[in-house]
Amino acid sequence: MVTALLDTCVLWPSLQRDALLSFAAEGIYRPTWSSAILAELEYHEAKKLVQRGAQPGEAGQRAARLISQMRAAFDDAEVQGWEGLEGSYGLPDPDDEHVVAAAVVAGAGAIVTLNDKDFPAARLPTGIDVQRPAVFAHHTVSLNPPAALRAIDSIAARSGRKGAVLTREHILQVLNDRYRFVDAVAVLRDIE
Repeated sequence: MVTALLDTCVLWPSLQRDALLSFAAEGIYRPTWSSAILAELEYHEAKKLVQRGAQPGEAGQRAARLISQMRAAFDDAEVQGWEGLEGSYGLPDPDDEHVVAAAVVAGAGAIVTLNDKDFPAARLPTGIDVQRPAVFAHHTVSLNPPAALRAIDSIAARSGRKGAVLTREHILQVLNDRYRFVDAVAVLRDIE
């Protein structure tokens, strides 16, 4: 099974996060992250919720609940012991060193990020590929299209508990249009 380190920037957009984690919940790949990634996600998630009208206290609680749910759902995803490797890769942005360090400790074959320019291949350990989320989604969906479609259906089923019911088609359209999961969505539509 492929292990992938998910950077904060791919976990922050709600539906993209839900799709990637739902693929993992179906057993298509193993997600990993560090405590630093989760702390950054919690901060940005709370900030997003405040910008959308939530009170700061409520936003903080909701963001903390998201992190708690991620830890519970993927109890082996949080990488421990990466701190000693931080700073040893010479990345253009030293703030990204923790991402590579966590990927190395996790044995990840991929770092999934939107900031691919900050992870030049020449600076990465052998065996770690940097992939944008749309490319990673395509590779992941292609490994097991029926399981990936079940993941999309599980998102639709959960949406009813939150108020607005999303259909499979609506989810696929948003993943296609907003997140550019064009190739992944094409694979899923081929098996519908």
